[in-house]
Amino acid sequence: MVKINWTNLAIQDLEDIADYISKDSIRYAEITVQQLFISVDILLSHPKTGRIVPEFNQENLRELIRGSYRIVYRILNKLRIDILIVHHSARLLSNSPLFEDISE
Repeated sequence: MVKINWTNLAIQDLEDIADYISKDSIRYAEITVQQLFISVDILLSHPKTGRIVPEFNQENLRELIRGSYRIVYRILNKLRIDILIVHHSARLLSNSPLFEDISE
């Protein structure tokens, strides 16, 4: 079975999302982050469920769209998937640290 690994950047994104939403509602912040976190469970059995990230057009770099968020992940092999970033869709992905890492 595949293992899902949340990178430090993706965990920080979840924390930032929670901090931002909690200014209005702590409960909604908790629900949102929990839903984002568990939404990647589909990848355990269907790793290619997400679409290829259009900005990169790489077969192994995909994303799940959950509400207003893009959960970008990389399929490393049959045993491991890395969750790279959780990005609000209103913001440009090209402004994220992920873009710098992938483009190099």
